[in-house]
Amino acid sequence: MNIRYSVFLFIAALAGLASCKNNDEVIAKTVISNINVVNASADTLNFFVNGTRNNNNSGLYPGSQSYYLKVPTGSQNYSFKKAGPSTPNQLFSLNLNLKDSTYNTIYVTGEASSGAFSTVDNLYTDTAFAQVRFVNASPDAGSLNVTVGKTVNFAASAFKSSSAFLKVTGGQNEVKIYLAGASTPKIDTIITMTKGRGYTLFSKGLLTGKGTAAFNVGMALNF
Repeated sequence: MNIRYSVFLFIAALAGLASCKNNDEVIAKTVISNINVVNASADTLNFFVNGTRNNNNSGLYPGSQSYYLKVPTGSQNYSFKKAGPSTPNQLFSLNLNLKDSTYNTIYVTGEASSGAFSTVDNLYTDTAFAQVRFVNASPDAGSLNVTVGKTVNFAASAFKSSSAFLKVTGGQNEVKIYLAGASTPKIDTIITMTKGRGYTLFSKGLLTGKGTAAFNVGMALNF
């Protein structure tokens, strides 16, 4: 009886250990990054991550942004289609390998992957100032020189380049965009910026473009 009782206790102990091991297993963590899509093209777009549409409410019209969306970290497929039932075909796709907990932006400038690029967005706030950076998303404009207000200058910004965020006074700021070597601005406009917010000014369109494809400036909100 003692031997049988000992064997029974041994088996019960093993079952208890197995049960504890199963209960103590670490739940797999879902690691995420953040992606914003800026549409600097002339088309209204739909945006997909690994085949699943992410701009669910409406198409991304020219000059608009998706704002930051949570996506899986690591290598994922990002694809784009023209919005509307009559244009279902995919334009292009990109494979991006995003790091954990980072903020990133994809800029779409045309209908081919060669016109798309991404940035890593190093975001920080300053309640006394607005923050602004410049991204050149105009394929045929060459290097651009940009001034914002009286203190911020972005010099020789090449296509697909992104500056760092710089402080600028909140309120109305005059924004001028010059083609390389020009003394007269191609764009001269007033844009209002709020203290504590971060903005991306981006050129969009083509120098030879018409309508939504015309050369212009857009603004995306980062925070």
